[in-house]
Amino acid sequence: MRGRWSVGVGCALLAALVTGCSSANGSDAGDGRLGGKASASPTSSTVTQPTGYGAVFLGIDECSSFGTTSFTEVPCTSERAASRVIARYDGDVSDGPACPATSDFVLHISAQGSSDAGGDDAVPKGYACMRNLEPPHPGDPGGGGGPRTIVGDCVYSSGAGQVRETACDGSGQKKPQYKVVKAVLKRASCPASTALYVQLGGAQPVGCARPV
Repeated sequence: MRGRWSVGVGCALLAALVTGCSSANGSDAGDGRLGGKASASPTSSTVTQPTGYGAVFLGIDECSSFGTTSFTEVPCTSERAASRVIARYDGDVSDGPACPATSDFVLHISAQGSSDAGGDDAVPKGYACMRNLEPPHPGDPGGGGGPRTIVGDCVYSSGAGQVRETACDGSGQKKPQYKVVKAVLKRASCPASTALYVQLGGAQPVGCARPV
């Protein structure tokens, strides 16, 4: 596979409404007062040494090299292999399926044409959900990162009704203030000890968080 591909790493920015337990019977997710959706925010980077180890660039179960701004597809047995694709979708991450809950990060792949006359190597716009081959795994519950917030994750207030993930063990730059203990359909289903509602998305979009 030849050509150049632009990729970006997505990190989650979470929005929530800090509120007391007395409002647990308030509106459910999607009423606008719960804050913005957890989303991936890509930063631009470029794959400078593309390779042809699979029919699809960074297809499922293929591996990428180490990188912070540049990622290359490499054999999973290579010493350079750092992460594996656990899900791969075409299109924008905002319009497509969510990555698996324990994904460590997302690579955003921009559409590029083929350098071949026949165009067989064209790469469509899409995104790859990545899992590190070795720890740490920021996408695990309490890991302090990943493209999604899930039950077991911890957050801290970043101001203006927003929260961000941080490691539950306190190893992050910010200390945890709340832990998501349950995911439910509506706020009214959260436990009485809930002090914060975090929008998670998915089938159970409300995260019930309590102080830590």
